[in-house]
Amino acid sequence: MEKPLLPRESGLFVAQHSRDVFIEDAGVKKVADMLYGLRHSDVLTASGWKMANPLAPAPTSDQALNWVFVVDTMNFSFWPEKEAQQCEVTYKGTTYTGFMTLCAAITRAMEEGVPITDPKYFSQISVEELGQVLRSDNETAMPMLQERHQVLTDGGRVLLEHGGSFRSFISQAGNDARKMVELIVEKIPSYRDEATYEGKRISFYKRAQILVADFWGVMEARGEGDIINMDWLTMFADYRVPQALVYLGVLQYSDALMQALKNGELLHSGDQREVEIRGCSIWSVELIKDGLHKMMLERDGETCNINSAVIDFYLWPFAKQHHKEMAHIPIHHTRCIYY
Repeated sequence: MEKPLLPRESGLFVAQHSRDVFIEDAGVKKVADMLYGLRHSDVLTASGWKMANPLAPAPTSDQALNWVFVVDTMNFSFWPEKEAQQCEVTYKGTTYTGFMTLCAAITRAMEEGVPITDPKYFSQISVEELGQVLRSDNETAMPMLQERHQVLTDGGRVLLEHGGSFRSFISQAGNDARKMVELIVEKIPSYRDEATYEGKRISFYKRAQILVADFWGVMEARGEGDIINMDWLTMFADYRVPQALVYLGVLQYSDALMQALKNGELLHSGDQREVEIRGCSIWSVELIKDGLHKMMLERDGETCNINSAVIDFYLWPFAKQHHKEMAHIPIHHTRCIYY
């Protein structure tokens, strides 16, 4: 079977053939300009990751790396069936929704003495035990418990076969971000985020790429972030960042797609429209990054090392912070383990 196109090439291929999602040059330029104004800010650095996720353990411990693995392995599908009925987790007086419920639940479990970041434990955890770890404050449970259990135990077994920690597993790829993504996708099936579009095999590898970027964020915070090929990573194609890209005028949906999303239509994983939303999101962020690099060269005479992962680290919290202003733009709903 032919190898799928890599995420960046997949984004370009989808953008070239897309029928329902379009990239707007004016929006790309506007966001590049907005990021140019933030070019010296901490929000456009790897440390921006830690600011965006205060629930992560201190980066100095190897437990922080296993925490990242546990969280990213289950980092998918947090949107509620009904907006008014969200899964909520309260930790240290703050109530979280969405992806942050997972972070809060894992950190809460650690405080309760559950060895949830130990592969020996989470490779054999029962569905009931995981349900207790991920318990909600209310009647609305976190979606897809069975699937989260399957991917977590499978992932834990892989770590046990490769030294017993995420650090020992990922070290097989050296310090190369591309090789890290390839290793994760090769060894752990739940990270194989691929599809067929216009007769071509393509890939997005959202969780594999975010796992490498989070690993980089932790290592950078330790002063050990000399990972090469970080530029190879794309943005992480989910359901929240595309909404922000539409809001910012970077992406435009066809009337038919916008209506389908407003009607609450569920798009299955691999649906042509779902693939176009994700693929055009990837390619539009590549264009934003290129525009930002060009601006810095022309205006400041400086080369820019802000990569797509860092731009995603900025856009995702931006989407969360502006969710009220963006409420009129529907997110796309796809129940799957990839995002």
